Amino acid sequence: MSSARLDPLTSWHADWRGLRVAVLGLSVTGFSVADTLAELGADVLVVTESADGEYARLLPVIGAHLHVGPLDTVPSELVDFAPEVVIASPGFSPQHPLVLWAQESGVALWGDVELAWRVRDKVVRADGAPADWVLVTGTNGKTTTTRLAATMMVHGGLRAAPCGNIGVPVLDAVRDPAGFDVLVVELSSHQLWYLGLQSGPEPLSPHAAVCLNLADDHLEWHGSFQAYRDAKAVVYANTRVACVYNKADAATRAMVEDAEVVEGARAIGFDLGVPGPSDLGLVDGILVDRAFLEERSTSALELTTVADLAARGLAAPHVVANILAAAALARSLGVEPPAIREALDEFALDPHRIQVVAVSGGITWVDDSKATNPHAAASSLAAYPGAVWVVGGLLKGVDIGGLIASRGSIAKAAIVIGVDRGEIVAAFARHAPGVPLFEVDHAETEDVMARVVELAAGVAADGDVVLLAPASASFDQFDSYADRGRRFARAVTDRIDNGKAPRDSDHPAEDAPEQSGP
Repeated sequence: MSSARLDPLTSWHADWRGLRVAVLGLSVTGFSVADTLAELGADVLVVTESADGEYARLLPVIGAHLHVGPLDTVPSELVDFAPEVVIASPGFSPQHPLVLWAQESGVALWGDVELAWRVRDKVVRADGAPADWVLVTGTNGKTTTTRLAATMMVHGGLRAAPCGNIGVPVLDAVRDPAGFDVLVVELSSHQLWYLGLQSGPEPLSPHAAVCLNLADDHLEWHGSFQAYRDAKAVVYANTRVACVYNKADAATRAMVEDAEVVEGARAIGFDLGVPGPSDLGLVDGILVDRAFLEERSTSALELTTVADLAARGLAAPHVVANILAAAALARSLGVEPPAIREALDEFALDPHRIQVVAVSGGITWVDDSKATNPHAAASSLAAYPGAVWVVGGLLKGVDIGGLIASRGSIAKAAIVIGVDRGEIVAAFARHAPGVPLFEVDHAETEDVMARVVELAAGVAADGDVVLLAPASASFDQFDSYADRGRRFARAVTDRIDNGKAPRDSDHPAEDAPEQSGP
């Protein structure tokens, strides 16, 4: 596609009429893209293997066309349509036949984030400028950090909205008639891969960006760890004010060092150690900012304390790290420390993130079903060393041996679930042969968590923790990580309700054992 047609399309008010756009996929993101383009007057064809009934009914109403069918080869409807742009939903990998066809045919290939950036001026602020964008990515902690940052900004008086991979398409936020001062955009590696393809005259240029951490994940989608890393690094491109990185993760520092940013953008570090100038960190149990104050060479600003966070169930080390990252993003926009403290006073983690679901007979039952990869599970096991560990599911091509060697070896016992049990059992045999193992057949989906709880109750004693931190995806047995967590919690409460375990308390956050803190 000639740049002469696409380069001017950098505004909601540009002439999008008649532009032929093929949208790949019809889930939340795909429909948001189609709806936006239809409103702009583009000619839209949605191509998908399956379609939600409601979306399929709405497409003709908004004036878009739909093709539903197998996509292992390029459908003739797509070829005949001759799109000028293909916009792919994040689930379409670089190896997908339709993505390869678009690239080999010379058709421009965008993701939903690039389109959102191009039309970001639909609703502007009082000063006439569109909202600032703050980008959040990382292998783990993205959603928590995105919510934290947006909450801090709101308490600081900004109209801020979390969006993106968190569940609200960026395009929906851009088109919200209320308008925002800041969009805090959670980005997956899939979305960043597509963003890395952008070649227009005004590429996305965030106010601030952070990659929280980097570890093996989604290798099947990207094809290699290097490709996954390279996609994540795109988050820092063209940053204008603050590139926030994890001092404890050298890979994120290297991303910042390699990034092409706007002149004047600063590198801001965070970790659980004593901060240097331009960092956020910890001093004697106090979270402090030594980056966003004039006297940073000699002074620091207090944000909150680990003790205060512990009182709200927010003191697990990886959560504290997320809070520091979010605070850095908020401080880059001028949010004052008292507003950050107020935000933390009301903040609660989403379900299935180190959530204490019950304390019974002195045993604490913890649902961290969101720990869908080894890196996330390592954080959980660091918070609860010596726990009875419920692990397993769909490994997504990731090697779990390192996690078992480093963290699993001190588990009191391990209960292995999921289709990839063989790899996990073999890893325990190699790296932690002394840990008692129990397996639950993956064919027992309906009863798997009841069996898990029964086994765990037989091993755990007063003072122990039973920790669901699977280090794996859930789709082999469950609808989602949330479904997996709910079934675990229900099995625990069923056991208590049936009188097989005493009722100590029903788990609220204040009953959660305090973390020792970093």
